[in-house]
Amino acid sequence: MALFDSALGAMGSLLKQGGAADAGQLVTVVNELLKQTGGLAGLLQKFQAGGLGQIAASWIGKGDNLPVSADQLTQVLGHPLIAGLASKIGLDTGLVASLLAKGLPSVVDQMTPEGSIPANGGQFDLGQATQVLGKFFGKG
Repeated sequence: MALFDSALGAMGSLLKQGGAADAGQLVTVVNELLKQTGGLAGLLQKFQAGGLGQIAASWIGKGDNLPVSADQLTQVLGHPLIAGLASKIGLDTGLVASLLAKGLPSVVDQMTPEGSIPANGGQFDLGQATQVLGKFFGKG
């Protein structure tokens, strides 16, 4: 559970600062992104295919996390995927891309504390993640 605490805590603090959505929406965005890209391994493949593999690899490695912009994220993942995530939770496409660009490096970093993708392929357990963020926001 410590992995979820730290990974989702990083995204939760970004969300709290922006006030754009509640914790459940954020969990849904990250969970859906990982589901639709095939977990962390699939996400890394998308970044590699989009020419940004070094950026995603930095999030998994033990060194500093390289930043990614909302535009780069949209380019790599594709506008239809970002728009679908935004539609699913009722947020603006640009806001979803921005939240992911700010938070995804930290989430991936926290999900890979040993510098490699976990055995489960890097999928969130939605129930566990919701509980963790609920506690973070004082709702659980």
